[in-house]
Formats: sequence, structure tokens, C-alpha cells
Amino acid sequence: MKKVISVRFKENGKSYYFDPAGADIKTGEYVIVETARGVECGEVVQGVREIADAAVPKALKPITRMADSVDIRRMRQNREDEKRAYRTCQECISRHGLEMKLVEAEYTLDRSKIMFYFTADGRVDFRELVKDLAGIFHTRIELRQIGVRDESKMIGGLGICGQPFCCSRFLKDFQPVSIKMAKEQGLSLNPTKISGACGRLMCCLAYEESAYEYLNSIMPMVGSTVRTPDGLGTVLEVNPVSGYLRVRCGAESLSPRYYKVGVCEYISGGKRAPRRPDPDDDYSGVRNPAPVVASSDDGEKRCAGGGCARKRAAEKE
Repeated sequence: MKKVISVRFKENGKSYYFDPAGADIKTGEYVIVETARGVECGEVVQGVREIADAAVPKALKPITRMADSVDIRRMRQNREDEKRAYRTCQECISRHGLEMKLVEAEYTLDRSKIMFYFTADGRVDFRELVKDLAGIFHTRIELRQIGVRDESKMIGGLGICGQPFCCSRFLKDFQPVSIKMAKEQGLSLNPTKISGACGRLMCCLAYEESAYEYLNSIMPMVGSTVRTPDGLGTVLEVNPVSGYLRVRCGAESLSPRYYKVGVCEYISGGKRAPRRPDPDDDYSGVRNPAPVVASSDDGEKRCAGGGCARKRAAEKE
């Protein structure tokens, strides 16, 4: 076990582990540390605690010292100067006609280096831009190209759900998101509906992916043949969240009906056979095997007239 503290350098940035060097450091205090970018002043988001050796980097850096009022004042002054540096860099980019979008400017604590983050569709020749910036700021200049997801994290905004971006609020690391997740959850594959403001697939698609994978694995797939209380039928639709199957039984002329998956027995068909559900889960219909046998057309009419709510109230009684 090693004693560590978690330090964050930006309000919504990722936290990093550092060795407290024997100091009793509390949450909310500021420390001076040496990072790959230079000397930084960071806020302690978690005080001294012990974690397993495997969970921390092998070369765990110790803190340099506790930050004093001068360091904190300098850090805040740097934040104000970064706004002016941002505007100056934007003017230089326009003057050189470079196809790049400036996202953020950032000073190190000792002002030995200033970093400019930008996005671009391809490679950008910014050598002349660096010369101009070095002549203006008289310090080391570093331009770093980032992705559009990192841009959204830095700038922030509101998602289509009406909430602030997850990446700018609580997500510390970006998880891979694939179109397979949208298919598993039965979402529309329209890019405008499943993409965030950054243009990439929404990070929230990954939140419930494991639950959907499990629910889909215990339910028959579309096209499967199942035995229902009304006889054999073909699965037309699967709702993994509610645990209902839409099944057409017997002749093609009969209207499809809805059944709880717990009262249906898989016979054959589909790309794969469903596996046995966990005995303690509440999603498979094992604990509530009562079938719903109303036709889909009748169900839609009742829902439109408020009948679904009345039916649920009657079932509870």
C-alpha cells in the first residue's frame, strides 16, 4: 500500500496521484508539484489515503511543497493573463491565414511556458506562428493539437438532454463508444440523434451498455420461435427494458400479442439461443410471469385514451 493524494489542475480536469511526502494534506488545499508540463499549482481533491501499489504509477512523484498565498495569487493572475494570450493568438492565426481553431491558452505557474490548444482537420504548419508568439510573449511557446472531444470538455456547453456536458462535469477519461452500443439499445442510427455537440457518438451510450448486453442475452432474438400460453409463435419485437416480447402466434392473420419473457419458452431460430437469466435479477420476468395478451392494436388505442394507466392501477389493486 502507498500513501497518495489526488491533485487536480483544472476545475473539471483529470486528477493525478502524487506522493504527499509525509505531509498531512487535507482536501481543498493547494500544492506545488512538478509535472511533464513544468511547475504547476494544483488543488487537492482527495487528501492522504492508502491505495494498492498496482493502482499507482511506478514513478510516483512527490509534491514539491505546500502552496502559499503568493503561489495561489500568481495562479489566479495567470488565469487572467491566459484570456489576453488567447485573444492575441487568435489575431496571429487570422493574420497568417491558418486553418486551425484555437481552444485554450494555458500558462505554467512560473510562466516559463505557455501552451496553446487547437483543433484542425489535418496537419498545420505553424512555425511562423510560433515565431510571432515567442516575440510577443518572450517565453517558450508550445502548440498542441487536440481532438474534438477534448475541445468539448474544455469549453463546456449543454447537451441535447438539456444538461451540461458529461465530459465537462464528471467524466475524467473518455471511454470508447461504438455504433454497436446504439444497436444493442435499439436506438435510431440517425447520426444527428446519437451524436453529441462534438460530432462524435454520445458518451452516455456507454453508461447502460452492460445492462443492455445482459438483458439482450437472456431474451430471444427477433425471428425466434417461442412457445407462449397461446401456442407457438414468432418473435417480432423485443423490449429488453420492460421484458416483453411481441409475438405473432398461429396464422399470419392473427394480430401480434405481447408476452412477458418469463412465460415464453425458446424453441429455435434467431442468431443465437438466449442464456439462462440470473436467479436474482428483476428484469427477466421470472418473478412476475403473468402474460400480457392484449393485441398491439388494442393496446395502442387504450394507451391513446389513457387506458394503460387505468389498467396498471387495476393490476396493482
